[in-house]
Amino acid sequence: MATLAGGFEDPSDEVLTEAAAVFGLLASSARLHIMWALSQGESDVTHLADRVGGALPAVSQHLAKLKLAGLVRSRREGRRQIYYVDDPDIVTVVRVMVGQLTARTGSAAAHGSASRSS
Repeated sequence: MATLAGGFEDPSDEVLTEAAAVFGLLASSARLHIMWALSQGESDVTHLADRVGGALPAVSQHLAKLKLAGLVRSRREGRRQIYYVDDPDIVTVVRVMVGQLTARTGSAAAHGSASRSS
């Protein structure tokens, strides 16, 4: 592995492949919305479907993929399956990414409205 000037080593091909697969899963806006919602707190599939505006079967399929990839976990609560993100680092990545893009979009919109009023 090559060492960068900052002292960090390049990750292995295996780690890069796994990271690309995770980012590939999050490249779906529906799955990213689900991850965003779950980063705010746990939920069952019905409430997630209502929140993200998706059909129940589609949200269930997205959750299955996220669960298979290890990004989401679940537990039983009576007859309901409760989904949550168990990895605080994944929560951080989703929150930072979406937060930065939201701020950038808000900044661009504010800049655009300021230039239109000039």
